Amino acid sequence: MSELRADTITASNGTSPVTLTGQTAAKAWVNFNGTGTVAIRESANASSITDNGTGNYTVNFTTAMTDANYCAVATGDFTLGTDGLPFLAVNSDGTSGSKTTSNFGVTSIVPSFTLSDVQGLYISVFR
Repeated sequence: MSELRADTITASNGTSPVTLTGQTAAKAWVNFNGTGTVAIRESANASSITDNGTGNYTVNFTTAMTDANYCAVATGDFTLGTDGLPFLAVNSDGTSGSKTTSNFGVTSIVPSFTLSDVQGLYISVFR
């Protein structure tokens, strides 16, 4: 049995992330605070978050995707004081109108169908 251990894998041209052939791996992910001053807690291939207003964000990639045919999956925290778990809609930031190779929008809507900031948003991107 063989085992490979590494802390960092970098492409031969010195860039990241590495494309894994024959594997399905997240091409980007981000954990960010969506209330008050919006800030990334941890991420891979997410350079920044743009706060477009209440419950409305744009996630910006460090390294662009090869095309806009990626899948972004989002979930968020229940925040005390709101009326339930948020529904997160990807690609609906109301500013760009569509996913691009460099960013996509996320909108947070609570069960009362109002936009709401969310304490924690967790997004993974697959391509």
